[in-house]
Amino acid sequence: MIPPVTASPLATYRAHLARHELAYQFSPQAGKAVFFPRLVCPYTGTTELEWRVSQGRGEVHATTVVFPRDAEPYNVALIALDEGFRMMSRVEGQSPQSVTIGQKVRVAFVLEAGETVPLPVFVADGENQHG
Repeated sequence: MIPPVTASPLATYRAHLARHELAYQFSPQAGKAVFFPRLVCPYTGTTELEWRVSQGRGEVHATTVVFPRDAEPYNVALIALDEGFRMMSRVEGQSPQSVTIGQKVRVAFVLEAGETVPLPVFVADGENQHG
C-alpha cells in the first residue's frame, strides 16, 4: 500500500523550481537517482524516495534541432546530469545547430510566458546564468 503524501511529487518538484533548484528523487534501496518525480521507485517498487537538489551540471547526451514552419529553430536535448539521471530540456545561449553531444552544460532557469514557475534549461558551462 502506498502511504499518504502531503504533496504530490510534481508539486514538490515545482516548489523546488520556484526556488531555482533542480530537484530529483533518490532511492536509497536502489542506490540510484530517480527522475521524473514519482511515488514509487521504478527499480525496486519501494515508496521510500528521498528528495535531493542537483548541482545542475552535466552534459548533452543527445540533441536535435526543431525547425517550426513560422518560428526560429530551437534545440531539444537530453541532458545527463552528474547525479545520474537524464532529463529532456534545451540548451540556450548558442545557435541550436551548434549544440553537441558531450558538451558540458549547467542548469539555468527561465520563466516562460504563461508559466507560474521557472523552467530548467541549460547553458554551456561557464556562461552567465539566465533568470
